[in-house]
Amino acid sequence: MCRNIKTLHNFEPPATEEEIRAAALQYVRKVSGYQKPSHANEQVFARALDEVAAATQRLLGALVTNAAPRDREREATRARARAEARFGTAA
Repeated sequence: MCRNIKTLHNFEPPATEEEIRAAALQYVRKVSGYQKPSHANEQVFARALDEVAAATQRLLGALVTNAAPRDREREATRARARAEARFGTAA
């Protein structure tokens, strides 16, 4: 599950709210052990998701770096090349 959480800091363009929320969802799922919470835990799960997303947004807003921003498309191309080398091409 957590392998789907992607680095969000120091990219151009910056991480979107949707990307931050997706990472928060993966984190809350991993920590809670629920892919989808039961009806009884739905509100707690949603609140945790909101809090983690907000904390992530604050973190990304406060981080500083001297490194040049990474290009999203270039990083995606590299990831595809690594996956192809590891798993081969799809038939």
